[in-house]
Formats: sequence, C-alpha cells, structure tokens
Amino acid sequence: MKVVDKPWGREIWFAVEDEYVGKIIEVKKGERLSLQFHEEKKETMYLLEGRMALTFGDEELELAEGESITIKPGVKHRINALSDVKVVEVSTPQVEDVIRLEDDYGRTG
Repeated sequence: MKVVDKPWGREIWFAVEDEYVGKIIEVKKGERLSLQFHEEKKETMYLLEGRMALTFGDEELELAEGESITIKPGVKHRINALSDVKVVEVSTPQVEDVIRLEDDYGRTG
C-alpha cells in the first residue's frame, strides 16, 4: 500500500495488479481534480463518503454516498468535492494514461 499526497487531498493505493489498480481518493471540500480523460484506462468510481459533482463528458452529475459510475476511455471527467469525499476507484492498470485538459494547480500531462 502507498499513500500519494495531492494538492486537493490524497490517494491511498491498496492494490496494483497486472489486471487492475485499486485506490481510495480523498478530496477536501471545495477542491477538484483536473479535467482529464484517458486513452486506454477504464475506471469505476464508488462514492464511499460525502457528496461530489462529477463532470462526465458534457454533463454535470451529482453523486451521493453509495452511488457509482464507470468512465470509459475518451470520456472527459473531473471530481469536484461538495464536501470532504472518499471515492473508491478500481481501474485498468494504465496508471500513467492521464491527459489533463484543465488543472487548478498548474499540472500538465
């Protein structure tokens, strides 16, 4: 297991396997991740705690605790924490496959 500090919170990586990656994404209230998409990576998010808005393609969705969504390659997305949130993410193993379109913290890639 490893913990990765981020400007918006942190990620707790609990599984890194050949077939999948599992992590818990903790985002502080009022913070948001980059607007991004993946060329190959497919991920499913399950909202464990809190409330979040999710940019999903051209839609803005609001997720509540216990809801999940699958994001396929090519779909732009962004988590926006409406409260402190914990998201369980399970994805295919292409962890470096991130194309950022916008980022509040000046990150590129």
